Amino acid sequence: MATSTIDIGTLITQTPGLHGGTPHIAGKGVTVRRIVEWYKRGLTAEDIATRIDHLSLAEIYAAMAYYHANKAEVEADLAAELAEAKHIEALHSQAGETSR
Repeated sequence: MATSTIDIGTLITQTPGLHGGTPHIAGKGVTVRRIVEWYKRGLTAEDIATRIDHLSLAEIYAAMAYYHANKAEVEADLAAELAEAKHIEALHSQAGETSR
């Protein structure tokens, strides 16, 4: 039986215009950031694979390897996303207050 070898470097990619060019699982569009967020909440790779059932464990572990190899970049991306969410929340709160 012939088996094919997958170059793990092909599992994570960045595409201009898709998720702001952030790293994601090739062909799936799930961001490394999303995998890392769930990992930081205590989910295992197997838990994540159950939640996103179209991802393989290899893809999830590739995302985690990318994170650990590029931690500063991914952490900066996570921080920027959190800051943007807080900014949008503040704008929403202000809009609600002015309409009262």
